[in-house]
Amino acid sequence: MQLRENNIRKLPGQVFDALVIGGGINGASAAAALSGKGAKVALIDRGDFAGSTSMHSSNLVWGGIKYMESGDFKLVRKLCKSRNHLIKSYPSTVQEIRFLTTINRGFRHHPLYPWAGTWLYWLMGSAFTRRPNYLRPEGIKAREPIINTRNAQGGFEYSDAYLHDNDARFVFNFVRGALDFGTVAANYVESLGARREGDCWITTARDRTDDTTFEIRSRVLINAAGPWVDQHNSLSGQQTDHHHVFSKGIHLIVPRLTDSKRVLAFFADDGRLFFVIPMGPRTCIGTTDTRVEKPEVGATEEDIRFVLDNINTRLELETPLGKEDIIATRCGVRPLAVKPSGGGDRDFLNLSRKHAIDTDDEKRHLSIFGGKLTDCLNVGEEVVEEVRRLGVEIPYPEARWYGEPDASVREAFMHQARLMDLDAMTRAEASEPLSTRLWRRYGAQALEMLEDIRQDPRQGEVLIEGTEYLRCELKLARRREMVTKLEDFLRRRAKVSLVVPEESIRHSPGLREACEILFDDQAEARLQEYLETATPEF
Repeated sequence: MQLRENNIRKLPGQVFDALVIGGGINGASAAAALSGKGAKVALIDRGDFAGSTSMHSSNLVWGGIKYMESGDFKLVRKLCKSRNHLIKSYPSTVQEIRFLTTINRGFRHHPLYPWAGTWLYWLMGSAFTRRPNYLRPEGIKAREPIINTRNAQGGFEYSDAYLHDNDARFVFNFVRGALDFGTVAANYVESLGARREGDCWITTARDRTDDTTFEIRSRVLINAAGPWVDQHNSLSGQQTDHHHVFSKGIHLIVPRLTDSKRVLAFFADDGRLFFVIPMGPRTCIGTTDTRVEKPEVGATEEDIRFVLDNINTRLELETPLGKEDIIATRCGVRPLAVKPSGGGDRDFLNLSRKHAIDTDDEKRHLSIFGGKLTDCLNVGEEVVEEVRRLGVEIPYPEARWYGEPDASVREAFMHQARLMDLDAMTRAEASEPLSTRLWRRYGAQALEMLEDIRQDPRQGEVLIEGTEYLRCELKLARRREMVTKLEDFLRRRAKVSLVVPEESIRHSPGLREACEILFDDQAEARLQEYLETATPEF
């Protein structure tokens, strides 16, 4: 909590080059890019970082193969290049994965047609990934026995990428990078609106933990509020070319359905792609695509039944999945960028996730619409260029603001881990060696954890039963990750509440100790807050 409190004290005391409102993937990448290149940046979010759309994705980093059918080849090429760049920049986190797609009889195309499309997709991606394969029904069954191939015409296998950890953690690492570059960031700080006075924007902010208000001054204001961009623009008197329409999507987390580390893809009853995605000891299935009018959404009985019906039809499971198998749900909206004439004439399911940045040159205001995880590095670079064009000095325009530490740092960590036989501490049920997981999640900061474990072997013990999270990870989270509520750690810094049933978490003997590590004298209050509000999402 001290990091947050220190930063809140800093927010009213200076004039920033840019204030970024919203700590989802767009705001996090914008803040990291600007501060990494030398600008003075502030970042606030009215909830926790990655607390909305950015924590409800499919965990996929893909080039948008579905946009091939609508002919949006320019977007596909751009997203494929972005995917490749992320794989190279984050080799421990963003990894190539095979997609096995089954085409049933009655589909709008013969399987050979989309298979040919995967070759074009592969070529548009600079042949960076493994080549596609065409599969007959018996080939599909041989690779994945759980797939129901009785009605299959054929299928194909191709490559894209996925996040080995989870989306919210990926986003937070951009926030942490921005903090390392000097960004003054705070979660649970809400913008109540902004006004332009002279050469500055003055934003009235409210600390939602104690209801105090204060003002933040900045030369440029960047609205990266995700689904609430239009709402905040109305508070600041901004008119834009784009606006958002919303698509609700849900995923269900269930016990692991297959041991293979590939994504199973189908076309759901509504015509959109439907996925079975590996998530360590669990499987993520979905998604839905329902047009909604507001960004505040929840999973309905109809949504859950749609996902369960589709998965039970397409897989041959010993026992069909039911509501009792659901460990957690992910439910959020995709904010889709459209112009006033767009979104009504075009098939809603074919609207793309491409981003758009509307700039008010006179008032030096940016609004970021749309976007997705795959495109985050482009968003960051484009924001820097727009801010520079508006007259803000960018002292280090060529500085690299993203990516894992270089190979020498990784080897230093791995060498120390080998010397202390760290991987021998890995639990039998763990999804990967302990050294691999700590490096992927924390990079160079993982070296501090090795020292903690050397000094006190108990720091290498799992604290919350059924998870892989160690005492030393909570210690680091307390110091560096601005965990304000218990849910921030359980759902976003970690993925505990995605893979462990909520009832098991509530009764874990280590939960109270976790609160004590994270919150000190506020531990009891934070624990009770969680116990009173944590309920199943379905």
